[in-house]
Amino acid sequence: MNHRAVLRSLGIVLLAEAGCMIPSLIIALYYKEGDTSAFALTMAILVIAGLALVQFRPVKKGLYARDGLAIVSLGWIGLSLFGAMPFYFSGEIPVIVDAIFESVSGFTTTGASILTDVERLSKGLLFWRSFTHWIGGMGVLLLTLAILPLAGAGAVHILRAESPGPSPGKLVPKLAQTAKILYILYLGLTVAEVIALLIAGMPFFDALIHAFGTAGTGGFSNRNSSVGAYNSLTIDIIIGVFMLLFGISFALHYQLIRGNWRSVLKDEELRFYLLVVAASVLLITWDVGRHQIMGWGETLRHSFFQVSSIITTTGFTTHNFDDWPTLSKSILVVLMLIGASAGSTGGGIKCIRILMVLKMIRRELVRMKHPQVVQGIRIGKRLVDQQVLMGSTLFVLFYLIIMTVAIFIVSIEARDMVTSFTAVVACLSNIGPGLGLVGPTGHYADFSQFVKVVLSICMLIGRLEIMPVVLLALPSFWRRVSI
Repeated sequence: MNHRAVLRSLGIVLLAEAGCMIPSLIIALYYKEGDTSAFALTMAILVIAGLALVQFRPVKKGLYARDGLAIVSLGWIGLSLFGAMPFYFSGEIPVIVDAIFESVSGFTTTGASILTDVERLSKGLLFWRSFTHWIGGMGVLLLTLAILPLAGAGAVHILRAESPGPSPGKLVPKLAQTAKILYILYLGLTVAEVIALLIAGMPFFDALIHAFGTAGTGGFSNRNSSVGAYNSLTIDIIIGVFMLLFGISFALHYQLIRGNWRSVLKDEELRFYLLVVAASVLLITWDVGRHQIMGWGETLRHSFFQVSSIITTTGFTTHNFDDWPTLSKSILVVLMLIGASAGSTGGGIKCIRILMVLKMIRRELVRMKHPQVVQGIRIGKRLVDQQVLMGSTLFVLFYLIIMTVAIFIVSIEARDMVTSFTAVVACLSNIGPGLGLVGPTGHYADFSQFVKVVLSICMLIGRLEIMPVVLLALPSFWRRVSI
């Protein structure tokens, strides 16, 4: 492993995080609510630590795959730990584990919170809390790739470890240019949503908060009742549509800009994603409507919003879906597991992996009837490599194993099964709200410090898609062997 290159890259990431705190510091200075010194102190620590690490100059500039995995895993852990400092130094979240939980939840775009009254938080910390979603959504490491060629030819290993979903690739030949294109698309969609929310009547500060949460598919709001506090059909539709857009692969957004409509419409993952959304909205609308919980118009409105929020793993709420019938809640739990498209800012298992697993099941059923038939798996017209299929299968298996172990640990606290199960799924899939005590009107504050640490690890594992975090625990991963 190229240890010096890894340390130097981590230093650049910390310096980038210090720069990302500048807007929060400006807001803290403007509102004068006592959190200014917390940001100033954290930024000073970040700059000192970052400059110290940057002094490690690697003998070889290239990065191996292990180096990329180490940078991404340690980078995300470092971002979360340093990102917790403003919460802790300000005294508004006085318990360090709680501050780290809130920070991890922000950077991993989970949206799970230990805060029982969000509106009491100072404006600077509210902004930082949601801005961590925006940073974490596309990835601060992609930002550093866009600004500095820190990894040279090995930068693709950072992209592969950082990007959600199987087989991420470059949009254009130069990787730094790819990162810039992704951020331009990301920023453009965020600005478009802010403008749309302002036109709909949302205050500017609130529009920024909810646009950050939508873009990063994170779900932190500055209102205790989340988006439901505005009780606006227009705002619900705007945020609902943008959540779906951010749940689509950014490679498809790029193809749309280039005018390749046909390739986008033929994308099998996109069609699967939209089919699941449409079917879920219709089923929940029928199920909630037949129980006469609300009118059919209101039912369709909230069904569309919550399906968009859950499948994209955003976590915004307009209605307490914990009060919905069992079928509707079951559909939402399934959507938590499925997640958004690969290459988007969403979490979960990802639609493409679900699609591949379903096709593998169908292939095996055909083989049982016709053993001599040799049939490959195709996504669209492209034949999927066996290594990719194996990787997707292993990911789903690892996901289920980690989920099972985490549920067992959380259940030791004697919480009810619904709370324990959905808390783990919500954190591992980076969603935020679950059911029961962690439902739309609940929080994670009542869990023990140990369980909060476990759930924080689940959030990191989910955001980094398991392997980068798991590999950190292997002694062989750190040996000085070139591979």
